[in-house]
Amino acid sequence: MLNGEYALVLMRAINKKLRVVDLKKLSFGKDFLRDLSQRGLPCQALTLSFSHVRKLNMKGEFMRIHTLNLDFSSSLTGFHEDCFTCMPNLKHLSLCETRISNLWTTSAALSKLPSLVELQFQNWLCCKDSGVCSTSSSVKSDNTTDSSEPNAVPYFGGLSVDIQELMDHNSSTAGVIRNFFSLNEMIVDRENPHMLEDSSDDSETEYSSYRQEYGYMEPLSDVFPGWNGQVHPQNEVSIDTLWNQNEEESSVGSFTTEIADVSLKYISNHASPICFEKHYREYMIASLPHLRVLDNLPIRKIDKERAAITYSEHFEHLPYRRKHKESVVSILQKREIKSAQIPARNSSYPSRKAQQFYTKSLCAAKVGSSAWPFMHPLSILGTDMGDEGRNFRPRQFEYHPSDSSLMVFGTLDGEVVVVNHEKEKIVSYIPSLGAMNSVLGLCWLKKYPTKLIAGSDNGSLKLYDIHNTPHRIMGSYSSAGSVTFDEFDQLTSVHVNSTDELFLASGYSRNVALYDISTGRRLHMFTDMHREHINVVKFANHSPSIFVTSSFDQDVKMWDLRQKPLRACYTASSSRGNVMVCFSPDDHYLLVSAVDNEIRQLLAVDGRLHLNFGIAHTGSSQNYTRSYYMNGRDYIISGSCDEHVVRICCAQTGRRLRDISLEGRGSGTSMYVQSLRGDPSREFNMSILAAYMRPSSRSEIFKVNMLLSSDYDKEYSSQQPRPINSMGG
Repeated sequence: MLNGEYALVLMRAINKKLRVVDLKKLSFGKDFLRDLSQRGLPCQALTLSFSHVRKLNMKGEFMRIHTLNLDFSSSLTGFHEDCFTCMPNLKHLSLCETRISNLWTTSAALSKLPSLVELQFQNWLCCKDSGVCSTSSSVKSDNTTDSSEPNAVPYFGGLSVDIQELMDHNSSTAGVIRNFFSLNEMIVDRENPHMLEDSSDDSETEYSSYRQEYGYMEPLSDVFPGWNGQVHPQNEVSIDTLWNQNEEESSVGSFTTEIADVSLKYISNHASPICFEKHYREYMIASLPHLRVLDNLPIRKIDKERAAITYSEHFEHLPYRRKHKESVVSILQKREIKSAQIPARNSSYPSRKAQQFYTKSLCAAKVGSSAWPFMHPLSILGTDMGDEGRNFRPRQFEYHPSDSSLMVFGTLDGEVVVVNHEKEKIVSYIPSLGAMNSVLGLCWLKKYPTKLIAGSDNGSLKLYDIHNTPHRIMGSYSSAGSVTFDEFDQLTSVHVNSTDELFLASGYSRNVALYDISTGRRLHMFTDMHREHINVVKFANHSPSIFVTSSFDQDVKMWDLRQKPLRACYTASSSRGNVMVCFSPDDHYLLVSAVDNEIRQLLAVDGRLHLNFGIAHTGSSQNYTRSYYMNGRDYIISGSCDEHVVRICCAQTGRRLRDISLEGRGSGTSMYVQSLRGDPSREFNMSILAAYMRPSSRSEIFKVNMLLSSDYDKEYSSQQPRPINSMGG
C-alpha cells in the first residue's frame, strides 16, 4: 500500500536489521529506482524486477548485500562501468530473461565483484519422467521434489548435475546418480527461501519481440517450454549430440539422456540473449576466474582449462596480441628510456618499426582500459545551416581519404552534405534536384580532394566540387560546379579507380557501367557479369584496371579492364548472397560479406580462402551484413541490418576483439546497423550509420572512439553547445 517514497523511508529506517527486500511484484517508477540505485540499501538479499531501465547503475552503497536477483527486468540491456563497485560481498547474481547481450561490457562490470561465485543468465532445468528432478534446492532430503509449489523455479542454489560429468566415462554410474539427487555445498543461504522462487514473467511480449528482432524467431514457449517436462521435440538432442555439437551452436537449448534406466531431460529456461553468443560459457568462465557456478552448473577445474583454450582461440584479450594490460604512462616511460639509450649519432631513431611498436602498445593500453568506448551522435547546429529546423536523414556516408576532418553523407531525400565531423559544421551543401531519391553511392577522388562522385537510386550520377558549392542551405542552387553523367538505372554503388580517371557504377541489374571522369562520357556497359544483380563494385586501391564485383548470386568475381572484361579473372563463391566486397588497403586481401554474418577474407591474387571469421548466424535471410577494414588491414568491423551490434575482429587471426552495442534513446526504441566505416586517419575510430526500428525510422551517424572511455562522454557533452535537431539527434 506504500508509495515509493514511503517504502524507501521504511526500508532505511529498519537499517541494518533489514535482511531481505523483495520488490519483484511492485512498480514504484523511475524516481524510486534512481534513489535506490544512488543511495543504496543495507539489506543482504534484494529481488528487483523493472521494465523501464535500460542501463543499470547501482552505484550506491550495498555493502551488506550477498544476493541480487534481477530476473525478468525486461528492458535491461547492460551496465554502467561503475555499476557494481559498491557491492564487495555480493556472491550470487541472477539476470535471467533480461536483454543483456554484450559479453565484453557484462564481464567487465561483473569483474568488479570480488566475491561473486554464482551467476545466472539462464536456468538449466532437469526433468525426470515428465516431472522436475532435483536440480534445485527445493529438493527434499529424501530425493523427492515438492510438487506443491508449481511456480518454484529456483535461480539461486539450483545446481544441477555438471553436464560434462555425464560425459566423463571414468565416472561411475552411482557417482553420476548421486550428482543428480544431491545438493551442492554452494547452495545459497536457506534462510532466504523466497529468493529461490520464480518471478512471474510479465515481459513475455516485449522479450519475444526482441528475440524476433535479433533473429531468434521461435516463440519462447517453444524454445524454453516451462519446466513441466513437456519438451518441444525439435529442441531435444542426445547427450552425445550436445558434447559433439558444432561450435556454432549456442549454450542454450535442451538435451536428454538415460542413466540407470532413468530418463532425464535438461531444458534451458528463461535465457537472456547473451546465452546465444558463440562461446558464451567459455568466455564468462575465462573472464571471471573466481566464479564457481554459471547457470546453475558447477565450474570444475577441467571446465576452466577448456575455457582458457577456447578463449585464446576465439577471442583477443588486447589489440595486437598484447598479453597484459599496461598503463599509458608506463609505455611512454619505456619509450623515453629507450630513446635516451640510443647514441646521438643515430639520428634515424626512433625507427619506423619502433614507432609502430609503441603506437600499437599505446592503442592496446587505451582500448584495454575500458570496455565502454566513447560514442556520440554526429550533430550539426541548425544555425550553421541557415535553417534551424532542418532534419537530415542520412543513408550513406564516406570519410575523406586524405583530409581527416571531412566526411560526406547522402540522404534519403537526395541531398549531399559535406561536414567537418571534428567541429560538427557543414562545409558544403548540395540539395536534391528533381524527383525524390536516395543517395546510395558516394566516392571521393584522391588526386582531386575537393571532388566527389554521388549516385542516387533514380539513376542520377554527378561529380561535385565542394569548393564551388555553398555551405549554407539556400533558396536556389546552381549546378555550374557539377558534371552530369549518363544515368544508371536503380543504382546502388559507385567507385573511382586509383588514378581518378575512371569510375564504375552498379545496381539492381547484372550490368556494370564504366565512365570517363575527364570527358563525362560512359565508355562501356558490361552486361551479364553475374546471374543476379550486382550490389557492390570496387576498384583496387593501387591497380587502376583491377576491380571486383559482388552479387546476390553468391559469387564474387575479379575483373581486369585490360582484358576487356569478357571473362572474370576468377570467381569465388559464398554459401549465401553477397552483400558487399572491398579490398584491403594494400590490395592483398578481399573482404567478402554475405547475408547473415558470413564474412570471409580471400587472397586477392587468386580468390583462395584466407580466413573465415565464423560469426554466428541469426537464421534471418534478411540480415544483410557489411564489413570494412580498420587500422589499415589489422582489424575489420562488421554490422548487420537485423542486429544492434558492431563486431571488431582481428584480420590476421579472426579472433574477436570487442563488440559495440547500439542503444536507442529512451525506452521502446531499437536500432540496427545500416552502414559503417573505419576512420582512415585514426586508429580504432569508426562511424556507424544506425537506423531506429521503432517508433520511427529515422537514422543517425554515431562516431566511436575506442581509445577513449565512455567517461569522456560526460566531459564532452558538458563542453558542447546544445544541438538543434539536425541528423535525427
